[in-house]
Amino acid sequence: MESNPGFISQFSPHLFWDVDPVNLDADRSKTYIIKRVLEYGLWEDWLLLKKQYSLETIANETTGFRELDPKSLAFISVLSGIPKENFRCYTTNQLTPKHWNF
Repeated sequence: MESNPGFISQFSPHLFWDVDPVNLDADRSKTYIIKRVLEYGLWEDWLLLKKQYSLETIANETTGFRELDPKSLAFISVLSGIPKENFRCYTTNQLTPKHWNF
């Protein structure tokens, strides 16, 4: 992992609208940063995330997420080669009943 303390300011501003990006630490806020980029990030944000963290690190952090939208789950599952069934959000999502879509 590269040591780049100002890399968070290079992400799209909409990713961290509810927090002060200056207070985010690359190591302590790793899970938060990865989740935001996977769910709301642009392609440029993904490339920046991969520069900061390895694909293995991103995949390992993602396997513990309680929830993740299906597209992001499929994306990280294909890239990492980890089956969807190994992700916590996949098994938790299956246990939650779906609301009717009228």
